[in-house]
Amino acid sequence: MRKLTYFIACSVDGFIGDVNGDGSAMVAYVDEEFLDFLKSEYPETMPTHGRRALGFDDLENKRFDTIIQGRASYDVALKEDIPSPYAHLRQYVASRTLGESPSPDVEIVADGLLDKVRELKAEDGGLGIYLCGGSRLAGELIDEIDELVIKTYPMVYGAGMPMFGTGFDIARFTFGGVRSFGNGAVVRTYDRER
Repeated sequence: MRKLTYFIACSVDGFIGDVNGDGSAMVAYVDEEFLDFLKSEYPETMPTHGRRALGFDDLENKRFDTIIQGRASYDVALKEDIPSPYAHLRQYVASRTLGESPSPDVEIVADGLLDKVRELKAEDGGLGIYLCGGSRLAGELIDEIDELVIKTYPMVYGAGMPMFGTGFDIARFTFGGVRSFGNGAVVRTYDRER
């Protein structure tokens, strides 16, 4: 059984973006030390065009071979005219409004998202599934999330988009570890209690 990992950036007060969902203020914390960490531990979480620009597009995927993202996350790439932002992964976008995919490399999942996620998790293979935002999508899939990797940046929004955007019963996770960085960022990992 493959793992579904919610790999997410957030502020100290638990928001993944401002009230409009914009998390671009957190990019300021991706300094050389943090980027080296991403390159060595999670290179596939960087979009393909970013990997190319930073000179590490040739790195193999270490943890994930598939990505699921919500419509708002995907729209960030579409606004930059990038219809296949994670070309190094199998790409799925959960959207009831997008209609036809703008790229043959991106499959739109309009209905049956839970079934699709369970199907992907049941596949054979050593690499997992990267859940890349957003808030509502993570809330819908909370029961399928096996691991949390939370990149917390030393900033406070005060109000904004929470990590999980829908109501659900309490979900328990076990602390896996923490790594801190010189810029004040920390990365915490948690495994699902099953």
